[in-house]
Formats: sequence, structure tokens, C-alpha cells
Amino acid sequence: MKKMLILAAAAMLLAVPVSQAKTKKKTTKGVAQTQVIYTGEIAKKVIGYNGPTPLNITVKGGKIVKIEALENQETPAYFKRACDKVFPQYEGKTIEEARKLQPDAATGATYSSEALIKNIQAGLEQVMGTSKKSATKKKTSKKRK
Repeated sequence: MKKMLILAAAAMLLAVPVSQAKTKKKTTKGVAQTQVIYTGEIAKKVIGYNGPTPLNITVKGGKIVKIEALENQETPAYFKRACDKVFPQYEGKTIEEARKLQPDAATGATYSSEALIKNIQAGLEQVMGTSKKSATKKKTSKKRK
């Protein structure tokens, strides 16, 4: 009897995730796709004042809905000033609008601001499929004799 109860409980536990997975698929139909771009890998050479400044950029329906600064070595007060100045200039814009944007940097946090801007631009290039590697393909040159 105990074995039957244990098997029944295990079956119920396994059934819950399967039904939840089906629900998630149904709720994503007809809804604008959300994409989160992590710039830590694509912009690892972008350096702020004290090191890399990776971001998560959330894009939904072709618009930037949120930019989030991730762990970094920047001075917190200056980095916050840079984030507070740079992020609002991008949020709410379409990807095309954001790519054309020439944002202002935060006074006193120029290196951090420039790093944030370069990270955002790299992330947007990734979204558009125009990363620097594919955009700057070299023509094959003739062999030297």
C-alpha cells in the first residue's frame, strides 16, 4: 500500500512540470518576443574606468524595455551616475532608433559612460545580426608571389 502511495505521489510531481511547460508555450503565442542580450561575451574588450562593464539588455517587440548593469569593478557612485544618465536615453526606443542615437555621457563618469554606451551598441549589433565580425568581412586577397 505504501509503495502505491509513493508511486502515485511521484507521478503527480512529474505531471505538474509537464502541464506547466504546456501553459508557457500557449502564453507565448501572439505575444511580442522578449530577448535578453548579455554583453559580457560580445563586448569583453570594452573597459570602463576599472574594468569590464557587462550589461543585460532586454528587448521586447523590437524595443528596449530595460538595461541592467551587472557585476563590475567600477566605483559604485560614479557608475550609478553613468547608468542613471545613459540608460534612460535608450530605454523605450526601437533598436533602429537606439543604434542611431548619440547619447550624452555623465559628467565626472566619462569612462564608465562610454563603456556603457559601447556595450549597448555591441548588444544592439548582436540583435540586428550585424556584429562587427560579419560587417567587416575582408575580401580574399591574391597570394603573393
